[in-house]
Amino acid sequence: MAGNQGNYREKPTRNEKNYKKANGQPRLKEKSSRAKSDNVCPYAKKCGGCDYQGVEYKEQLKTKQAYMKKLLKPFCFVEPIVGMKNPLYYRHKVHAAFDCTRRGQIVAGAYRKNTHDVVDIESCMIEEQESDEIIRDIKDMLRSFRIKTYDEDTGYGLLRHVLVRKGYATGQIMVVLVLASPILPSKNNFVKALRKKHPNITTVVLNVNDKKTSMVLGDRNITLYGKGFIEDKLCGCTFRISPSSFYQVNPVQTELLYEKAIHEAHLTGKERVIDAYCGTGTIGIIAAKNAGEVIGVELNRDAIRDAVTNAKRNDIRNIRFYNDDAGKFMVEMAQKGEKADVVIMDPPRTGSDEAFLSSVVKLSPERVVYVSCGPETLARDLKYLTKHGYTVKRATPYDCFPYTEHIETVVLLCR
Repeated sequence: MAGNQGNYREKPTRNEKNYKKANGQPRLKEKSSRAKSDNVCPYAKKCGGCDYQGVEYKEQLKTKQAYMKKLLKPFCFVEPIVGMKNPLYYRHKVHAAFDCTRRGQIVAGAYRKNTHDVVDIESCMIEEQESDEIIRDIKDMLRSFRIKTYDEDTGYGLLRHVLVRKGYATGQIMVVLVLASPILPSKNNFVKALRKKHPNITTVVLNVNDKKTSMVLGDRNITLYGKGFIEDKLCGCTFRISPSSFYQVNPVQTELLYEKAIHEAHLTGKERVIDAYCGTGTIGIIAAKNAGEVIGVELNRDAIRDAVTNAKRNDIRNIRFYNDDAGKFMVEMAQKGEKADVVIMDPPRTGSDEAFLSSVVKLSPERVVYVSCGPETLARDLKYLTKHGYTVKRATPYDCFPYTEHIETVVLLCR
């Protein structure tokens, strides 16, 4: 998933020998399943979702820790990886693709790795259980409501995907039906029947995706029941989650991750903080409680709209949001002679780019807190920042996606 990165060579430790790299991420060799897990998924060899199926969780953490230690050795000390007490059923955003086999069997689940063939999954060991039950019941309801699944090859059919999001703290549930048309036959009866099975459902949204595309969601949402969004709490703040909102899927680990990021910022109530790649404003809004001023910058207009709503919802008055490219925005700040004490950056898995990193250098904050979801691109970006006057103090990995190769990391840099 991550970009390319030069090799840092050293004698491998015992745990480092247990992985091989795939697309820049740590992958356990099959022979290393000496510590086998009792949690063996029946879909492990069909579904492409989990890379570490059948491997004991402690072994997964050791492998990820060794990988990060080796990757970041040129820069800093790597603190012990923060794992989960219970690494199962952690995904509170559950997506299922729908299809129909040649024999007419309706299937719903994940795509087989590197294909668009749908693997029929009754329940997933890393997905929130009630969300899986809702998807399973929707699949069972389709025939009685004469709803056909969408065929990607012919463009015929209606139901493409179902997305279920559940608030960890609030328990609120949003069901998103992704259709190829804005018309759902007997929609009121369908929603009524679904809510009879699952009365905890807070809202049902019809998302229209009428394009021949691999994108899951379309641009248009029609609320069939409820408010069209749910809310959840994170680090003492309340956040609105709409169908297309970016919101971390593992709330337990996300809270720890964000608390660490804000702790590393060393806020005293006086600092000017820039929340770059701010998305819907989660980190910035949480940080604002301990900062003098927060500026959130995000290129996605819908995300900024949600960020403004979230700030108002939490009565946060010392934060401003700008719909702009963060790098360009910070260069203009530097040209005007403006300063920032802290930059918190949370880029996508592809990492940042040189234009953005050079803008950080120009603005010259005392501290940079880098929240990474791509280890290899993190190392690449740290190489640039350390060449331009910053020192990496420490890195703390977080296992937000057990049974997969992905690793999140909080890194503190100081000038």
